[in-house]
Amino acid sequence: MPRRRTSSSSSSTGSTTGATGTTAAPRNRTPQPVRMRRRSFGDFVKAFLAFAALAVLLVGVPGALATQIGWPLPNGVPSFDWLQQEITVHTFLNILTVIVWLAWAQFTACVLVEMKAALSGVGVPGRVPGAGPSQLLARQLVAALLLVGATAASLTPGLSQLGHSYDGNQKPTVAAAQATPGLFAQQQDQAAGAAAALAEQASHAAAHADAGGSTAQQGDTKYYRIQPPEGRHHDSLWEIAQRHLGDGRRYKEIFELNKDRVQPDGSKLSEASLIRPGWIMEMPGDARGGELVELPDEAPNVSSDVQQQIGDYAQTGDHAQGGGGSGAQGGGHEHAGGGATQVSVPEQQRPAHDTGHQQATGVGAESDSAFGLPEALLTAPLLAAGLLGALGRRRRQALWQSAFGAVGGRRGMEPPTPSGDAQDVHDALLVGADPEGVRLLDLSLRGLAASLAEESRALPVVYAAWLSNGDLHLQLAQPAGKPPAPWQQGQDQTFWMLARTDAERYEDIDTAAPYPGLVSLGTMDDSRLLLNLEAVPGIVSLSGREADRAAVFASVAAELATNGWSDRMTITLVGFGEDLTPLAPNRIRHLEDIEALVETMEAETRQRRGALGAAGHDSVLTGRTGPAQHTRWAPHLVLLAAQPSADDAVKLAELAADASRLGIGYLVGTETGHLPGAAWEMEITGQGKLLAPLLGLELDAQLLPAAQQRAVVELFVEADPDGDTDGPATTPPFLVDISEQGRPSVYARLVGPYEIIGLDNPDGERSALLHEALALLLLHREGVHPRVLSSALWPRGVTDDVRNALLDRLREWLGTEPDGTPRLATDGSGRLTLAKTVVSDLDVLRSLYHEATQGKGADSRAVRGRLLTDALVLVRGPLLADRPEGRYRWLTHEIVDAQLPLLVADTGLALCEFHMEKNRAEKAIEALNAALRTAPADERLWHELLRATHATGDTDRLTALATDLIGRSGARGLPPRTEALLDELLPAWRDAIAAVG
Repeated sequence: MPRRRTSSSSSSTGSTTGATGTTAAPRNRTPQPVRMRRRSFGDFVKAFLAFAALAVLLVGVPGALATQIGWPLPNGVPSFDWLQQEITVHTFLNILTVIVWLAWAQFTACVLVEMKAALSGVGVPGRVPGAGPSQLLARQLVAALLLVGATAASLTPGLSQLGHSYDGNQKPTVAAAQATPGLFAQQQDQAAGAAAALAEQASHAAAHADAGGSTAQQGDTKYYRIQPPEGRHHDSLWEIAQRHLGDGRRYKEIFELNKDRVQPDGSKLSEASLIRPGWIMEMPGDARGGELVELPDEAPNVSSDVQQQIGDYAQTGDHAQGGGGSGAQGGGHEHAGGGATQVSVPEQQRPAHDTGHQQATGVGAESDSAFGLPEALLTAPLLAAGLLGALGRRRRQALWQSAFGAVGGRRGMEPPTPSGDAQDVHDALLVGADPEGVRLLDLSLRGLAASLAEESRALPVVYAAWLSNGDLHLQLAQPAGKPPAPWQQGQDQTFWMLARTDAERYEDIDTAAPYPGLVSLGTMDDSRLLLNLEAVPGIVSLSGREADRAAVFASVAAELATNGWSDRMTITLVGFGEDLTPLAPNRIRHLEDIEALVETMEAETRQRRGALGAAGHDSVLTGRTGPAQHTRWAPHLVLLAAQPSADDAVKLAELAADASRLGIGYLVGTETGHLPGAAWEMEITGQGKLLAPLLGLELDAQLLPAAQQRAVVELFVEADPDGDTDGPATTPPFLVDISEQGRPSVYARLVGPYEIIGLDNPDGERSALLHEALALLLLHREGVHPRVLSSALWPRGVTDDVRNALLDRLREWLGTEPDGTPRLATDGSGRLTLAKTVVSDLDVLRSLYHEATQGKGADSRAVRGRLLTDALVLVRGPLLADRPEGRYRWLTHEIVDAQLPLLVADTGLALCEFHMEKNRAEKAIEALNAALRTAPADERLWHELLRATHATGDTDRLTALATDLIGRSGARGLPPRTEALLDELLPAWRDAIAAVG
């Protein structure tokens, strides 16, 4: 399995050194367990009074109603005469009795709900509808009874495992499952006090167990029992080591003393970050503190079951076989931190294999410094894929919007070629992107949601997802039973795993995205962590230098705005990111200050609570599966980079307390690392490490530094279809000499079947690879970065020597000009460029159209007609029509597949206009039909074809064309503008088509 790297003492703990030179406490603080306090006489009085009050309210009230008043409702079906009778005092008493019965029933339900929550020891009590004051009273009375329950529990055999044990019918509850925000402090204080008392007494019981030798010979062996959660905080090995050994980093010693020893619930400690309440921990000999129990000196009189439990544990482990506890020094364990809400690297289910696109094509595969591209995007395959996909959609949108402008050169037809930093970032996106990984992640998550819906099961709460060697591991908040096929159980009951081979068999499913709040944070030992921001039970805080925090925030915002595994969401940015809005204007909104944020989120929190209640859902997850999945319950993710004031921090903590149930997540920056309500606390270092010691995390952080952020935004702004459309027409980046003197030395036909003229066909199996490389270069006359070329041809990775060998063969195949100039050269930036004498029919087509509409053809009708006719003759079908399956996948990143149909349609429309000026309808129809073979979906071509056919005066021919159009439109029907045009040209077209059909 991938192991966490052993970090240095400074980085692994996330501690900082202040001016005094002392080492600060770890940033991920967990409150110390509540210490046992002795019960006073007043506690017993309160408990007795609470018991008496409950007895009166639950038993006395219904007894008095039944004996004194009797049945208040009519004994038969009321008649109309009954409604006309006089209202008497007896009638009022009956109505009042009914109200009292209803109030009693509601209060009884509140007591049952509160009692269940008190006995389970975890979670927030359910809300009884309309029972605010009544439930509050029930809560206070039940909490008072815990005073008696805590004392009695210590003498009751087996009660110490309540809520923490499991058998065949009850799943174990791990620490990661117990992060529900604590809203009822008094009840939790009493429960934690009871558990602490029980833990100490149970630990003492080991002195009375039959140790049989080894334990009795150890002297003062110390034991500690893991405490139950307090609010959203949980006991952890780090905190235990910090309190009792004086250094949290000594958690490894505790781990080594106890790993793989069978705990009372039958499970074992295998991860330092995965511990459970009720477990027993043997401590190093120098441990100090009142919570510890020393054996064999102390032996309280407790039940025989508890004695046997502690005694059995004391006899297990290396020391019981004479090992002497050599592992106590903790030198060999590599896992970091224990924890609050735990996140663990998944164990590998099979040997590692190379399925990671980014591992071979971009990161580390290229050693030549001349090939340098921004590493942050090269190592962020999901972020790069999202940005690249969004950029492609933006450019296509610009193309289609430009299609409704005037015929001629238009902005959007030729997007500006990136340059400088923007060009480097664009190349990095092409190299680093893993669109296939994004597709499989999306299919896997939606497939899981669909399978659970078929089984009428709710979506489990997922804290994190790991992508490890192509496999997907979901870490659940708590065990959720057996996963649906083809998902499998992971390393324990809180992991569900899907192998990549199984994910590849998924097909597109029409279901809501179940976990749209997942976002990449970084990698650990080649495993990529995605945190589910909307599921974290509270705030996620991020400390570190401002510039480093900004890079993390920008990365998170950009991925959330463009990821491919969500349907829709709202991302609110506060204190940063106003310039990020162009990435996704429909998703991102920017607020100026925290005051505006608090006001906005208070309103939305109220609205979501009401909407969930009205819909009958416990959380947004139940609204994403089953019959209600049409209610998408899109997440709202808040990214607050500015340090909130103390008052604002408290307000945010209150809002975040119930946020995970509502689908709202908070990521908040802090300078000090101390933030109220923070469930998870992280730190970004200047070396790009994302640390969370108590979560067991030390990641290579995913970042988007300021310079690259500006370059990414520049790409989107330049592609904005709503920009300055009134500016001058964009000149194509590459025009060829279309005169007789401009004959190329190498001519490639790409529009239609692929064909090369002027070169011998290379022999062997490498021919297809050389053809594909040449096609990529021909479509990018501005130059192609070698890393872009290699990632396009070998999307799963390639070594330097293989890439260089291909380039050598490509240079040899293309040859040189008569003057010795190579036809494949390298420019000053290291990009590969083709000589101007190597051209394609697409280059010629662009040049002919440009010359006809903006060059000599603009002033000469005869020249324009000849150029447009020559251009249309070049069109033989779609781009690279005969390309083999599985190759040329890089075309999905290109917009040329959208540019070519528009260019052909523009050419056909221009030639149609040319002929219609002289009333040559048949010639116009011929030109339009030629264009439709390559651009059959262009509505403008059909409109002009209808007009040209109408100009012939042949009504039957026009009716036949309308019939053909209806047949092509299918179930969607004709577009509204086409219907309106037919109404104008052929008013009786509906009747005529019905008669024909």
